[in-house]
Amino acid sequence: MLELYKNALPTQQIYLQWEELAKKNNFGAFCIFCGIVRDENQINGLSFDIYEPLLKEWFSQWEKIAQQQNMIVCMAHSVGDVLLGESSYMSAILSSNRKNALELYAEFVEDFKRNAPIWKYDLIGQKRIYAQNRSYALRGSGILADKS
Repeated sequence: MLELYKNALPTQQIYLQWEELAKKNNFGAFCIFCGIVRDENQINGLSFDIYEPLLKEWFSQWEKIAQQQNMIVCMAHSVGDVLLGESSYMSAILSSNRKNALELYAEFVEDFKRNAPIWKYDLIGQKRIYAQNRSYALRGSGILADKS
């Protein structure tokens, strides 16, 4: 389940929706991660651009991996501006037990940080400034892309 929201995430609504999905599937593990924009680098917030077709393809691969292990992966992300103290990212792994869910979670979040087609900008004053020092090159994204 992949959901994109304009600006900050409605975290409580998403949590309840995913919790119901875990209950419906009789899963005992509902491992959730929520990213909150914090006050650093003198920013007012963050802003995100997403290439949706590629993100859906990337996420679909993770849905298949989770399904093969009788798990469900959920993710919600913001598009646009997210101010300090608001949430821009949530993900969850639903499983019958915590051990398998936590193992998959570590791989999923690391792959997300490195390979999801999401571009982050710092909001400073009235400007969006690309957060290049906190970004990764996407494999296959052009002649200067990371080929590893």
